[in-house]
Amino acid sequence: MALRRLLIAAALAAAAPSAAAFYLPGLAPVNFCEAGKEKAECRSGIELFVNRLDSVESVLPYEYTAFDFCQAEGKKRPSENLGQVLFGERIEPSPYRFTFNKKETCKSVCTKTYDTTKPEDKQKLDFLKKSMLLNYQHHWIVDNMPVTWCYDVEDGQRFCNPGFPIGCYITEDGRPKDACVINSEFHEKDTFYIFNHVDIKIYYHVVENEALGARLVAAKLEPKSYKHTHPDNPDCSGIPMDISNKANGEVKIAYTYSVSFHEEKSIRWASRWDYILESMPHTHIQWFSIMNSLVIVLFLSGMVAMIMLRTLHKDIARYNQMDSTEDAQEEFGWKLVHGDIFRPPRKGMLLSVFLGSGTQILIMTFVTLFFACLGFLSPANRGALMTCAVVLWVLLGTPAGYVAARFYKSFGGEKWKTNVLLTSFLCPGIVFADFFIMNLILWGEGSSAAIPFGTLVAILALWFCISVPLTFIGAYFGFKKNAIEHPVRTNQIPRQIPEQSFYTKPLPGIIMGGILPFGCIFIQLFFILNSIWSHQMYYMFGFLFLVFIILVITCSEATILLCYFHLCAEDYHWQWRSFLTSGFTAVYFLIYAIHYFFSKLQITGTASTILYFGYTMIMVLIFFLFTGTIGFFACFWFVTKIYSVVKVD
Repeated sequence: MALRRLLIAAALAAAAPSAAAFYLPGLAPVNFCEAGKEKAECRSGIELFVNRLDSVESVLPYEYTAFDFCQAEGKKRPSENLGQVLFGERIEPSPYRFTFNKKETCKSVCTKTYDTTKPEDKQKLDFLKKSMLLNYQHHWIVDNMPVTWCYDVEDGQRFCNPGFPIGCYITEDGRPKDACVINSEFHEKDTFYIFNHVDIKIYYHVVENEALGARLVAAKLEPKSYKHTHPDNPDCSGIPMDISNKANGEVKIAYTYSVSFHEEKSIRWASRWDYILESMPHTHIQWFSIMNSLVIVLFLSGMVAMIMLRTLHKDIARYNQMDSTEDAQEEFGWKLVHGDIFRPPRKGMLLSVFLGSGTQILIMTFVTLFFACLGFLSPANRGALMTCAVVLWVLLGTPAGYVAARFYKSFGGEKWKTNVLLTSFLCPGIVFADFFIMNLILWGEGSSAAIPFGTLVAILALWFCISVPLTFIGAYFGFKKNAIEHPVRTNQIPRQIPEQSFYTKPLPGIIMGGILPFGCIFIQLFFILNSIWSHQMYYMFGFLFLVFIILVITCSEATILLCYFHLCAEDYHWQWRSFLTSGFTAVYFLIYAIHYFFSKLQITGTASTILYFGYTMIMVLIFFLFTGTIGFFACFWFVTKIYSVVKVD
């Protein structure tokens, strides 16, 4: 526990400089003191911010202002970074304001009145009902901390959810849905119950130097429902606020809150995220599963490496000792194809373009995960992960152009202009087209996840004005260099490939090659998909970085092993096969994503389904280029190495 707290503290401390432009003074501690005791070092006012509302039953998040809740008057919206905009986060000021250590009981915020005979009011009320039916959740923020709703689950566990529902619904047959199970008073059939009151508890820790005041270490709430008989003078008692599905006439909803402050001596500011992260579902299972997966994959990787090194060492030693090539021909096959092993592949242009884009993604992923491990991209630093990934992708155009040009030239290609244009626009263009279509659907649905037009223009400007020129610069240097020198000459006449057995044919090898790499990531994949689609926090970047390294090793070794078997069968078409062998891991990723959609998610609606699979296809394409590039580079190194140490007559 101490180690975890230390790591999270380091993460928050490391993230502090990069978050200074956020809506509060970054991730540095903010000190609070009671009213009348304010100084330069501390303040008494505590602001509560509201984020978008989302649901596990819909992919469509909505801004707080899309609902007819109480609004903050005359407050400016905080600025957001690129990652927050792309993820659809919409942080806004709220009308809930507190004074440090001042208790409030049943304080009125506002009252909303709906006349169902008026179309405008009826539309607002229907939208509220639909949101309760789909279990949309509030996300509130105090001092950059999510305001959590903690409740007991099975086995005496306590789960802290960084959100709470708008309300809940009792079905026509009297069955309570979602949060309606928490209160036995929610029993009227075909009725909605709105949580119009919140009991907020704010926990603070007094700083060692008491003159500095106190720091907030937790913010928890309990949603409640009250039908206030006197909205102007509420007492927060009585029956729940019910809205019948068949209600007509006037409906009044009074929003209230209570707030209390509690000193917490055992929690320090640096470890204030612990109680949220520790209560995430399956956390303990995740630790065990990841360790188990790492041990298995490391064991398999060690076996593969040992077999390859022992077998190849014997092969090469035996070849170099032989005087008669006829003996070698009788016994072995991979040396026989030395005159064809570096023959340019079919569709070399496309392969070189994929390699360029894959290199760009590979470096971007490595650097992003490395920074995440250091703590710069922790959950407390909202939107930083996506911002970092996009900026890195834009700046890594040069290695993409260079790699594509180098390999295209080594394949004997001469259409360098076409090559650099395809590297700049083919894969990014497919991703952007898919992303734009998904954005049109979000625009049509009025979702907060829709990227504003100005942001789309900014992304296009980054692509065309920075990434494309950098790709051209990389391609210029790539074509300027001499073609890659191969250790053996290529014969003019291609060697005939003998009849292959079922196991050495391309398709079975490609299908088998993706199993082992997928086996080492599917546990992490489950938690990553949970964080994206079930709105759970992902914070175990250390494990993710380890799994990334294991994935690179496993992709490399599986591809090398299969490449060796194919060379022994005298099949020298290794370039595309090496790319597709490890790239096929993406197909297993797609199959798993389909399984996850039908077995784990409760998503309903055509738009949400299209959005899920549209965004999944972007992830699959990126993963295909990423893993395929690893396989090709591993196989290229392997082939160059073994043919450079063998005597060729």
